[in-house]
Amino acid sequence: MTSFEEAETEETVTCLHMTFYHPCQNEKMMFCCLNLHKREQVKAHETATFGRDSSDCRYILRDSRVSRIQFSLQFYRKLNSSECGFEIKNMSKKTKLTVNQTELGYLNKIDLPWKCIICFGEYQILAEIQEGESMDYFETHFHLAAAPILQERCLPSLQPVPENGISSFYLSQGKKPMEIDENEPC
Repeated sequence: MTSFEEAETEETVTCLHMTFYHPCQNEKMMFCCLNLHKREQVKAHETATFGRDSSDCRYILRDSRVSRIQFSLQFYRKLNSSECGFEIKNMSKKTKLTVNQTELGYLNKIDLPWKCIICFGEYQILAEIQEGESMDYFETHFHLAAAPILQERCLPSLQPVPENGISSFYLSQGKKPMEIDENEPC
């Protein structure tokens, strides 16, 4: 046998990719303490805490408007499964945290979806979980977004059509609805 055949099988590692955005990130340098663009190993039993207190948080956000501990992420293995995940908990008494529009008050927690947007204050974080097999540790990989993660989209709202059959959207656009016979080809 060759040394290649005798080598231990390499285990894949769960990686939590997080892309951060704040409108003042260039002036205030609130992400300067994050190890950007480099993967960092975290032991499975450790909690990944985010906030401004360097004695309590693993990941520091240099901003006086951020709570001492803003939120925490706990790595875990799902019951009766080899699949791993993360649980996110809001640790701020003053600021609500939203995860894909689910609002979390102080000490509320939920499972982190495999891809989601986390928001608090003016902070926007795109979180994506890359699954792995290791149960001893996971990795974090941080990036900065150049533009807001949540973009306001100018799509017409789906409003109910009034009984006269003319939507206010068409009228506001200066358009008149066209009547089409259902038996005519389009």
